Amino acid sequence: MTKRFALGIFDDEDVLLHAIENIRAAGVKIHDVFSPYPVHGIDDALGIERSRLPIAAFFFGLTGLSFALWMQIYMLGFDWPMIIGGKPHIALPAFIPVSFEMTVLFCAHGMVLTFFTISKLYPRWKVPVMDVRATDDKFVMAIELKDDASELSRLTQLLRENGASEVNEKEMTQK
Repeated sequence: MTKRFALGIFDDEDVLLHAIENIRAAGVKIHDVFSPYPVHGIDDALGIERSRLPIAAFFFGLTGLSFALWMQIYMLGFDWPMIIGGKPHIALPAFIPVSFEMTVLFCAHGMVLTFFTISKLYPRWKVPVMDVRATDDKFVMAIELKDDASELSRLTQLLRENGASEVNEKEMTQK
C-alpha cells in the first residue's frame, strides 16, 4: 500500500514547535515529526498521549520478583535444603539481592521487547526513512496527503507560512 506525504523541512526546533501548534489549529492532521534529537514539549504539541510503557515495566518487574522469590524458595526450601551459616531454609532477607537483580533483568528485557514490538522494529526489517536529513540536522514534519490534487499546494503554502525552509512530496510503501 502506497501513501503520499507532504514533508515540511524545518531548520529550528522552536519554529517547528510553533508550526505544529499552528498547523494543528488549522485542522490539519500531522502524521509524524522526525527529529535528529529529542525536542522538549513536542509530544504535548502533537497531542500524543503519555506512554503506557511504565505500566508494562511494572508488570515485567513484578513477574521477575515473583519468579526470583519462587525460584529461591523452591531451591533452598524444598529441592535442596541446606542450612548455611545457621540461617533457616527460607530466609527472605538473604533473598533480597537475587530478587532485585531478577526484577531488573525481567523489567529491562521485557521493556526492550515491548518497545521493539510496538515500534515495529523487527530483526531484518527495513524501516522507511522519510528524509535522510532528519538524522543529521533537519526537522521533518510529515502530513499524509489524500487524493485531492489541490491539497498539496494548500499544505505547501501553510508549511511555508509557518517557517518550513522547503516542502517536498514523497511516496512511501507501508507494510
